[in-house]
Amino acid sequence: MQKLSYNGLDIAFTPYNEYFREIKKISVVHLLSSKRVESFAHIGQQEVLRMIKKINDLSASKVVNLSEILMSFASSNICRIAFGKRYEDDGKSRSRFHSLLNDAQAMFMATFFSNYVPFGGLLDILTGKSSRLEQIFKNLDAFYEEIINDHVDPNKPLSEHEDIIDVLLHLRKDRPFQLSLDHIKAVLMNIFLAGTDTSAAMVTWAMTELMRNPNAMNKVQEELRSIAIGNKDLIEKSDLQQLNYFKAVVKETFRLHPASPLLIPRETVRESTINGYDILPNTLVFVNAWAIGRDHKSWTDPQKFMPERFLETSIDFKGYDFELIPFGSGRRMCPGLNLGVANMELALANLLYSFDWELPSTSEKNGIDDFDVLPGITMHKKYPLYLVANKFNSCASI
Repeated sequence: MQKLSYNGLDIAFTPYNEYFREIKKISVVHLLSSKRVESFAHIGQQEVLRMIKKINDLSASKVVNLSEILMSFASSNICRIAFGKRYEDDGKSRSRFHSLLNDAQAMFMATFFSNYVPFGGLLDILTGKSSRLEQIFKNLDAFYEEIINDHVDPNKPLSEHEDIIDVLLHLRKDRPFQLSLDHIKAVLMNIFLAGTDTSAAMVTWAMTELMRNPNAMNKVQEELRSIAIGNKDLIEKSDLQQLNYFKAVVKETFRLHPASPLLIPRETVRESTINGYDILPNTLVFVNAWAIGRDHKSWTDPQKFMPERFLETSIDFKGYDFELIPFGSGRRMCPGLNLGVANMELALANLLYSFDWELPSTSEKNGIDDFDVLPGITMHKKYPLYLVANKFNSCASI
């Protein structure tokens, strides 16, 4: 974590100190504020429209790999927001982008002996872990360097909208401390990893649960289509505020399938006693959001997908209700909550509005009943979700 975060210069892994307060302020005020997220809304709309058209073209001839399509949507969306360009149009660039993403995810979940055993670094060297980490770091650093150089190039074409790198480069001159390129690269690492695949994973889990629960699927589609007056092509963010059942589906998905089942590790800053246990300073703390969301003491029938439970409670996922903390809570909660939820809701709403979904007529499992997950910080389904998409009649112009 320290290596890939440039020794804790990012937002997620930096210690709680004056630097954290400053970098958190930058992220909340300048990078991921509600106003900034709103300025990115047009990108989300464009990428959702591309995704819907892609599914519409594919569904006429074959079964749709929805997991793959959602990953393509999420990566294009976050790359345009953060880097100002899409990596899906160039096959070579796309392959490199996804390879970097997969390598970084694997490193964050790898076990290094040096973290737990004195002189364990020797074992990491012998097993090849250290050299692999160093190579992945160099590849990622070169990727960030290339993107930054593109932005500082005086011959770069003028853009109508600022991306996140533009904002960070402008802030270099206006902060109490000097923002170096390593500071910017560390923040890009957070956005690159956390922003690319979390929304794709969450929409995949939501679609999986809805396919397994036809009554919930019918309810949420009926609600979405009831507000689409005038045969509109796409659902917009402003349409979603009044959709109580849709919001309940989103919350229930976060409860059962938090994007990061174990929140980012934290460290105690002072001695404390919890349930009779003395906890020393500098103790690592792992919060199991997955288990909290399935705790029978807080939830009735916690293993069942029941969006209705959120129609009768004010519990939300914004960090104030400890029964549901997929984004964490307090000063260290995820600053990208607004952006992540906006991307997830927009993609999910339009998939449900634009198509009627069916299981393929095949003997394969199609990913519906298998809840195995891939290793990584983000909880992705191990087996892709394959579905048949039938275009909803009111979306004739798409």
